Amino acid sequence: MRYNLSEMTDYINDHHPGEPGIAIVLGSGLGDFADGLDDASTIAYRDIPGYPKPTVEGHAGQLVFGRLDEIPLVCAKGRFHFYEGHDFNTVTLPIQLFAHLGVRALIITNAAGSTSRKLPPGTLMAIHGHMDGTFRHGIGDPQPVTGAPFHSPQLLALAHQAAGITKVELAEGVYCWTLGPGYETPEEIKYFSSLGADAVGMSTVPELQAAADLDIPALGISCLTNFAAGISDQPLTHDEVIETADRVKVQFADLLREMVRLAGAELNL
Repeated sequence: MRYNLSEMTDYINDHHPGEPGIAIVLGSGLGDFADGLDDASTIAYRDIPGYPKPTVEGHAGQLVFGRLDEIPLVCAKGRFHFYEGHDFNTVTLPIQLFAHLGVRALIITNAAGSTSRKLPPGTLMAIHGHMDGTFRHGIGDPQPVTGAPFHSPQLLALAHQAAGITKVELAEGVYCWTLGPGYETPEEIKYFSSLGADAVGMSTVPELQAAADLDIPALGISCLTNFAAGISDQPLTHDEVIETADRVKVQFADLLREMVRLAGAELNL
């Protein structure tokens, strides 16, 4: 799918002039963060010329522009997934649009399943590496990819600094991207875990790859909302994802706000 990014950018600039310095992608159940911005204005995805709409529960389908301590932000409330029938260009469209809007740093959040009992539901995990578990390019074992350009060491350091300031516990690990929409089997989780995955989810990796291609420093942070299949005896449901995200959203918001303050100072925003 091809998109007219210039037309989209012109529409957004007409309705919200000024460059947002930092962008945040808000995952399932995490959209409330955008409600606390100062001077907030919202643009619905459906109003942006040619922009698709998300179909997953917990993804509102809005860009929210505003300020936090005078630092200009844009938050994407809703993302696109391969399992919705989208191609790579559509899945990464928000990141491409952020680049056109002049974004200088990107924080990507998601809800993910934990592959380890050491990382229980409710844990926040900074992503320092990723794996592509979709097997789109072959049947070889996926390998962890860590560090720059996909995972900004500077933003990772700021995340831990923010965690210390806010007293929010922040783990660190490798996120494995799977196609979905069904949850993985216990054997799949055992396999990915043996290769180094600490969490599994159905998003984020394409966005990190697009940010690297566009030279936008990026960091992913997962809210581990459930144990992946086979880690516990409990059945997996999307309701659990939303409920756990809701339970930790205050701590997550505190962490994000402090990260924005630190990154804004770093970028002189």
